[in-house]
Amino acid sequence: MTSPRLLVLFDLDGTLVDPAGAITGGISSALAACGLPVPSEADLHRMVGPSLMTSLRDIAGVPEDRLDAVIAHYRQGYRQTGMGQSRPYPGIIGAVERLRREGTVAVATQKPEHLAVELLGVQGMGDLFSSVHGSPADELAAAALNGKAGIIRAALERHAGSYDLAVMIGDRRHDVEGAAANGIDCIGVSWGFAADGELEAAGAAVVVDSAGELPDAVLGYTRNGAALHGSV
Repeated sequence: MTSPRLLVLFDLDGTLVDPAGAITGGISSALAACGLPVPSEADLHRMVGPSLMTSLRDIAGVPEDRLDAVIAHYRQGYRQTGMGQSRPYPGIIGAVERLRREGTVAVATQKPEHLAVELLGVQGMGDLFSSVHGSPADELAAAALNGKAGIIRAALERHAGSYDLAVMIGDRRHDVEGAAANGIDCIGVSWGFAADGELEAAGAAVVVDSAGELPDAVLGYTRNGAALHGSV
């Protein structure tokens, strides 16, 4: 029996790369520089995952007329220092390399696509993935994209016809919900930014605790007849 062709989509921050405070610290600095209140540490962690505009508006309570200034300040600092502070999670490069041998690997992130490509290059991971899918550079256009679901859809469409089974790998409920909206399952990773029980409550098929476990979890899950849906 021929093995099904596999497509594995990875989230970026919190799944592949540890921002090492670059995101939460950058948001704090941008808010303070614009004279706006800085949320609690717990709320800052909640801001990693959704689009930046959504997080600033819904969690930090930034007024609409201040969003552009905060985002511009954050993006400048992130490119200057944040990317260099980030690090791949221990063992994740080896996990991706193993899954590459079994199928196609790609990135689906709510980070602006051009920044995602740049970050992967800075971290020496630029050649690992067949494609990278993220938000538009324009934050308003990103907000209209229907969040993670639209980005995952773009990745699936990009590889349509080249896979039989697809699965998402991510650290937040947005990854699980975006995958479900596209008819595929999500394997959660516990080393990212999810609160305790968040991934399970969202419906993650499996949650793994280390990158070393990830390839066997993905391959075992698909080989055991999990309800993963692919292209036609």
